[in-house]
Amino acid sequence: MITNKVLLIATGVLIWILGVSFFITSYQFPIIENQDQQANIFLAFGIIPSSCFGTYLFYIKGVMKPNHLALSYVIIVVILDILITVPLFIIPNGGNYSEFFSAPVFYTIAIELYFIVYYYAQYLTQK
Repeated sequence: MITNKVLLIATGVLIWILGVSFFITSYQFPIIENQDQQANIFLAFGIIPSSCFGTYLFYIKGVMKPNHLALSYVIIVVILDILITVPLFIIPNGGNYSEFFSAPVFYTIAIELYFIVYYYAQYLTQK
């Protein structure tokens, strides 16, 4: 049997993988001049189905309050950004930790992730 913690981490990592995939893939399709802004727009829209999918998978077998689940996902994603995203994708392209974590769009997307998971989890648990 999969415990809540293992399920939480697995679905949190899945959300992060899907989010990074949206971010990275957006660079392959230049639509606007500012590629970084385009990547953030793709991520902002891509996080919606990604977080709903992860939340849905969690609640198939997991049990947790919606606010705890949402906060846990944000923490997991931030830790993975610290350990993997910045060193592998941001620093090689001329960025650094302070630029990544001081960008307002980072916090906007983190808040978006929290509220999408929170409200979708409330919807799923009230059914």
